[in-house]
Amino acid sequence: AHGPRNMVDYGRFLALLASALLAGFVSVVLSLVWVFHYREGLSWDGGAAEFNWHPVLAITGFVFIQGIAIIVYRLPWTWKCSKLLMKFIHAGLNTIAMILVIVSMVAVFEYHNAKNIPNMYSLHSWIGLAAVIFYSLQLFLGFAVFLLPFAPVYLRAVLMPIHVYSGLTIFATVIATALMGITEKLIFSLRNPAYSASPPEATLVNCLGLLLVVFGSLILWMASRPHWKRPLEEHTKVLRPIGETHEGTEVESTMTNSSNADKSDLRINTEAARKQNLKFDEAGQRSTM
Repeated sequence: AHGPRNMVDYGRFLALLASALLAGFVSVVLSLVWVFHYREGLSWDGGAAEFNWHPVLAITGFVFIQGIAIIVYRLPWTWKCSKLLMKFIHAGLNTIAMILVIVSMVAVFEYHNAKNIPNMYSLHSWIGLAAVIFYSLQLFLGFAVFLLPFAPVYLRAVLMPIHVYSGLTIFATVIATALMGITEKLIFSLRNPAYSASPPEATLVNCLGLLLVVFGSLILWMASRPHWKRPLEEHTKVLRPIGETHEGTEVESTMTNSSNADKSDLRINTEAARKQNLKFDEAGQRSTM
C-alpha cells in the first residue's frame, strides 16, 4: 500500500510544480505584454520606458526566480544529487534574483531623478526597500553559514529554522509589495480612461496581480509540506533515540528531546527515527564538502 501512495503523492507534487511554473511564467509574460502593449516598452533613457524595467525585473527576479529557488530542494529527482550541488543552485538562483532586483531599483531611482519625482515616499517603496535589505542579509548569512564549510553544526541547527522562516516571510512580503506597486502604477498612469472605468489595461494588470498571489500560494504550500522535504542520503547514520546511546552531539540530543514523537515508537521503528531526524540534514549534520 506504500508504493502507490508515494506515486500519487509524486503526481500531486508534479501537478503543483507545473501549476506554479505556469503561473510564474505567465506573470512574467503579462508584465512584458503590459509594458510593450500598453506602456512605452523597455529602454534605458531616463524616461518611462526605463521605469518599465522595474515591474518586469522585479516580477522575473524577486517573484518568479526567488520562488523557484525556494522549492529547489523539494524536486524529487534532485534527491540523488549531492546536497552541496543543491545548495549552490539554491544560492545561485537567489543571487540572480538579487542582481535583477537591484537593476530594477536603479531603473526607478534614475527615472524619478530624471523626472524630478521624489524617491522613497510611498509605502510600496518603504516595504520594497526593507525586503531588498533583508533579502541581501539573508543571502549573505546563507552563504556564510550554510554554504561555506566553516560554521559549526550547532550554529546551523539554530539558524536553519530562522533561515527558512525569514526566506518565506521575505517572499510573501515581496508579493505583497508587487501588488502595492502595480496598484500604485495603475492609479497614477490610467487617466483617460481612468482606472475606475476598467479599461483593458486595468483588467490585464489586475489579472497579473491575481496570478502573483496564485504563484506565491503554490510556492508557500510546496515549501511548507513536511513530507516533500529532501530526505537524508542513505549513508547518513540513523540517530538512535536518547537513552540508548550518548554518542549523539548536544545538538542531536536537544533536537530529539524537543521532538514530540513518542520515544518508544522511535525505538521500534527506525523508519520513524529516520523521518524524525530529517531536520539534521538541514542543520548541516553531513559535511558540506
